[in-house]
Amino acid sequence: MANNPHLFDYLSTRRSIPAPQMMEPGPDRSAITAMLTLASRVPDHGKLAPWRFIVYRGSERARLGEQLLAVALARNPDMTLEMQEVERQRLLRAPLVIAVVSCAAPHVKVPVWEQELSAGAVCLNLFMAANAHGFAANWLSEWISYDETAKAILGVRAEEKVAGFLYIGSTNFPQTDRPRPDLSQIVTWTGGEEA
Repeated sequence: MANNPHLFDYLSTRRSIPAPQMMEPGPDRSAITAMLTLASRVPDHGKLAPWRFIVYRGSERARLGEQLLAVALARNPDMTLEMQEVERQRLLRAPLVIAVVSCAAPHVKVPVWEQELSAGAVCLNLFMAANAHGFAANWLSEWISYDETAKAILGVRAEEKVAGFLYIGSTNFPQTDRPRPDLSQIVTWTGGEEA
């Protein structure tokens, strides 16, 4: 297989754009379908497809935001007006939000952990598919991924887990990088000749 210099360039500069820095336009239904098709091309031991997508668009995001605010207020009645607005706007920070939901379950041959890793791979593939279509993306979880009431509001079943919410849209903010891990701190070499 030949080197792909475009992929090298992409991987060396790939970064998340904060959701609040996103704006319209977002992808249309055709582009979303293409992105989800690419996102589904991940390692999947046993061909189980142990994940699914929930696509949040349009005014439905505002309706869900009001319901999530009610949950947040029930948990924290002293929430400031500013934080209430943050909750209200949570799903409105980008034109499109897609939940990647892990449906991992016990299986005779495929460990649950491998199924969950596959869902994580879907999140990264969806992120890259959004970038390939010219859109900014951010992979987030936040409290709504772990709160059972919030999950139910968002269409996630009790036995499922949220692998991530992908926020997708356009941006005109300058892209800056952040410090990345020092390989000397995270790589263990076992065998081979010293270079």
